[in-house]
Amino acid sequence: MALRRRTLLSAAALLPFAPHVVRAAEAAAWPTRPVRFIVPFAPAGTTDIAARILAARLQQRLGQPFPIENRAGAGGNIGSDAVAKADPDGYTILMQTVSSGAINYALYASEIPYKPSDLANVGLLIRVPNVIFVNPSLPVKTLQELVALAKSKPGQLNHGSSGAGTSLHMAGELLKLEAGIQMTHIPYRGAGPMLAEVMAGRVEVGVDNLPSAIGHIRDGRLRALAVTTTTRSTALPDVPTTAEAGWPGVEATGWFGVQAPAKTPKPIIDKLGAEIDAIVKEPETWAKLADLGGMKPDLTPDGGTSPEAYEKFVAAEVTKWAEVVRRSGAKVE
Repeated sequence: MALRRRTLLSAAALLPFAPHVVRAAEAAAWPTRPVRFIVPFAPAGTTDIAARILAARLQQRLGQPFPIENRAGAGGNIGSDAVAKADPDGYTILMQTVSSGAINYALYASEIPYKPSDLANVGLLIRVPNVIFVNPSLPVKTLQELVALAKSKPGQLNHGSSGAGTSLHMAGELLKLEAGIQMTHIPYRGAGPMLAEVMAGRVEVGVDNLPSAIGHIRDGRLRALAVTTTTRSTALPDVPTTAEAGWPGVEATGWFGVQAPAKTPKPIIDKLGAEIDAIVKEPETWAKLADLGGMKPDLTPDGGTSPEAYEKFVAAEVTKWAEVVRRSGAKVE
C-alpha cells in the first residue's frame, strides 16, 4: 500500500509539467498543418505584398501552406485583435505594421481592443520609406510647390492614406504640422482603394509605403515628391527626402514584422523567428524586397532580426509614436 501511495504521489507531481512536455514536442514538429497568416489590411497594399513574399518562402522552407487572410478595418486593429485572441498554438500569425503595432495604442487609446502584451514579437521583415505623391495633373512637381498650393487653398486639398492611424496618415499630419498647411485627410480601407482614387484625380495628394506605390510612380501614373526617410531610397534615387525639401521633422518610416498570440510556445516563436532571419538574408528574396524599396531589418549586428531584438524595437516604436500622436493632435476620423 505504501509503495502504491508513493507511486501515485510521484505521478501527481509530474502532472503540472505534462502540458509543457507535450507543447515542447509539438513545437519541435511545428508546423504539421497550414498556418493562418492574417494581414490586417486590404489586398494590394505593402502589408499584403510583404506577407505574400514571406508566406511563399515559409511554405517552401517549412513544408506547410501559410494562407493569407486579409482582415482589414480600424487601421489594422481588427486583424491584429483577431490574432491577439487566437489560440496560441503557432497556427495563427500576424503581419504586423507600425500602425496597428505602435501608433494605434496612442491614437485609439482606450478604444483599442488589445494591448502590446497580448502579442508575441517574432521578427522584423522589412522597414520601408513612405512616399508623398500627387496625381500628375496637379500643377506641382516638388514638395515645396505642393506646400505653396496648399497654403493658397487652405483645407481644399485632400490627402489620402490607407487608414487612420497608419504611418501614412501620421506622415501627412506631420507635413501639415511642420509646413503650417491645412489639408483634409481621407482614410481608406487599404492602399489599393487610396491609390485608385489619387490616380483617378478624385484625391489630389497621397501618402503610401513605397512598395505598393512604386510601380505606379515608375509608370507615371503618380508623381513622387518626397520620401519620408532620412536618406533617399535606392529604389527612387532621384526623389528627395522631406529633410532635403526643407522639413526634417516629417520623418515616418513604415515597418512590417511578424507577431503571434502572446502565449505561443517559445520554441515555436524561436523557430519561426530563425526562419524569418534566414529569409531576409537570402539574396534572391531580398532582391525582391529591395526592388520594392524595402530596407533591411538591421536589428542584429549581421543585419538580421530575432524575437528579442524585435521586442525591443517594438517597445521603442510604441513610445516614439505616442509622442508623435500627442504632438500632432491626430485623431481617428
